[in-house]
Amino acid sequence: MRKLSMPTMFAFGIGQVAEGVKNQAFNVFLLFYYQQVIGISGSLAGLALGIALVFDAISDPVAGVLSDRTRSRWGRRHPFMFVSVFPLAIAFIALFSPPEGMQEFSYFIWMTCFAILVRGSLTFYYVPHLALGAELTQDYHQRSTLFAFSTVFSITAMAAVSFVGYRYFFPTTEVFNPGTLNPDRYTPFAEFFSFVMFAAIMICCFGTRKEIPFMQPDRKSNTLSVANVAEDFKAVFRNRSYRLILFGMLLTTFAIAVEAVMSPFMGVHFWGIPTEQLGLISLGTLLGLWIGLPLAPWITHRLDKRMALVVPAVIVVVNANAALVMRLLDVSWFPENGSPWIFWIYFMRYLVQGICLPVIFASFNSMFADISDEVELETGIRREGVIYASRSFANKVTSALGAIVGGVALDVIAFPRGAEIGTVPDNVLWWLGFMEGPATSLLSITGVLFYLRYRIDHQRYAEIQAGIQARRLADGESPAA
Repeated sequence: MRKLSMPTMFAFGIGQVAEGVKNQAFNVFLLFYYQQVIGISGSLAGLALGIALVFDAISDPVAGVLSDRTRSRWGRRHPFMFVSVFPLAIAFIALFSPPEGMQEFSYFIWMTCFAILVRGSLTFYYVPHLALGAELTQDYHQRSTLFAFSTVFSITAMAAVSFVGYRYFFPTTEVFNPGTLNPDRYTPFAEFFSFVMFAAIMICCFGTRKEIPFMQPDRKSNTLSVANVAEDFKAVFRNRSYRLILFGMLLTTFAIAVEAVMSPFMGVHFWGIPTEQLGLISLGTLLGLWIGLPLAPWITHRLDKRMALVVPAVIVVVNANAALVMRLLDVSWFPENGSPWIFWIYFMRYLVQGICLPVIFASFNSMFADISDEVELETGIRREGVIYASRSFANKVTSALGAIVGGVALDVIAFPRGAEIGTVPDNVLWWLGFMEGPATSLLSITGVLFYLRYRIDHQRYAEIQAGIQARRLADGESPAA
């Protein structure tokens, strides 16, 4: 099978920067901005994010089906990747630049509309980009390496958003503590990272375009009809491997979505860490990522993809809860807020998480690529776009529910708006920590139980490829992409 060059894998990985920037900006800064700075309720802010996710989820199947059935000299995926970049950059800036003096409901509408535009624009890049990864190589192990690159660049982008945001756009001042309460810094923040997303997508598109002639062409009718689309999705959901990974992902995604709402409040309020130090903590994730990147291919070789997903996932859950549970239980020897040990405990939590994430997501995304081959063996048709689109659809619907639940939870525990460090009642902080940690982690562990039942290993994949090549030879086609 044809091997990808390092520059091609590098360009593909950089393409994931756009998704990483958007995710971290939404997870860390967006809800905080609208709830703490603009002053809308947590329920409305969570509802806005939830509505945007639902609209985004609806666009996923459209992007997947259209890219599966497109034929052009730029291939099936690249035309959508190119077109998406311009509305994405504009809408991202507008989202963080609402007009002054509007009423609460008007801000809710503004947040909802531009969050929909940002997510929808990114979908028409993100789904074809994931599907492109499944097409670029059919090598079982190189897929893990390819998706390890994309994972590292995505999470590097997320760490960079936090580090640059906290250190340079939102430093603590005498007037604003935490610095993220400063309303004048959000538009420059959005302009800078809008450019970063634009550049990353362009590098990916031009850096992978030379692979277009080598990718397996779509061998089915391009006719677009309700019946054909329905058959595409039925064929994917009939696959047992896909259902197991999907259901496990839904549970963990819901947990992560709730945690993402709570996370911006945890660092500054629960742990009492200044925004400048939070920016440094993001470097722990970054350091861990680059430690984990070379480990990802080695671990997937040693454990195979299923256990390379399960073992680090369990480590991440235990690591995230260890210090948090000790604080919730008020363990006497655990350091108090303000102690220098708190910074290093928090730093090590993100360092360990960073080491594990390349292995987790490289295995996870590579498993979906392997499933696309199993679906081809079962049906005779390649459906990468539909596979990644339906996965993204389910992921976003679940994330929407998690965002809504997280926003409502902030109101239920009566978290105050515009709160400065040290002003939030202890009982409110306890419930914040419980929701961000133990309550959601039970769902994540349940998701791991689904992953344990996944059965495509190296031997099964060899059987799948042998069957596909035999069919292609019988049909008089090129045996390998």
